[in-house]
Amino acid sequence: MCFAIWLYHHLLFIRVIPTRFNRQRREVCFMLEEEAEPLFVPWESLSAWVVQEQAASQYGVVREYEMGMGFEHEGEWVRLEFQCGGLQLAIAHWEAVRGYMEYELDDLKAVQDPLELSGPDDPPHEGLHTFRNARARLHQQIRDKEAGWVYGFFWYFYHVMTLWTLPNRLVEWEIKRIAKVGRRELPDAMREWSEPLPPEQWATPGRDLVRLSAKVKALSKRFPRKPITEVFAEVCRGEPKEGRA
Repeated sequence: MCFAIWLYHHLLFIRVIPTRFNRQRREVCFMLEEEAEPLFVPWESLSAWVVQEQAASQYGVVREYEMGMGFEHEGEWVRLEFQCGGLQLAIAHWEAVRGYMEYELDDLKAVQDPLELSGPDDPPHEGLHTFRNARARLHQQIRDKEAGWVYGFFWYFYHVMTLWTLPNRLVEWEIKRIAKVGRRELPDAMREWSEPLPPEQWATPGRDLVRLSAKVKALSKRFPRKPITEVFAEVCRGEPKEGRA
């Protein structure tokens, strides 16, 4: 059963074209199933949500979380959803996309490496280099008196119990396997849409988005401990219904 699930997800690489985000055009490209041409949607017309489901079973309360986004197309609602490990993780997925599209995050390192475990010449994915960098940083922290030997002991104990570098080696093997399988070829329209534009042709955010973003940043700075969801909700409550984004 595990092999069948693994094979199914690998075959998706040759059957499915992932959603693409172009912040220079401020557009999102969706490739719907059984469609020959992609759909280009303005970024600010996109809707996003986080779903929390809760149910009771013989093992107790079971919770599931999903992050989704979508838009209206020809009278129908087109949506894309995927499961997340928790509510904060689902919100973090959207925040990474939003930060990228709003030029607040300018590289993969800001999104994928908050712990700074990748060097300048390392690949963007996790792997053996991640483990080696983490171990080197641990030794440096012990030498600099930033961490004690007790912390170092439990760091090694944890990684021994989780099979040392085996998880990282499996990631490396998975990346090579995906590269060998290949990916579905992009349509010409999507390939042309993905080409970079000169700075003078870059799209600019709408006035409402700029105004609301300024309110969110000011409120977050005023109450730094307030959850970002409450910040957005408070800003939205202060807006008239026709002016909400």
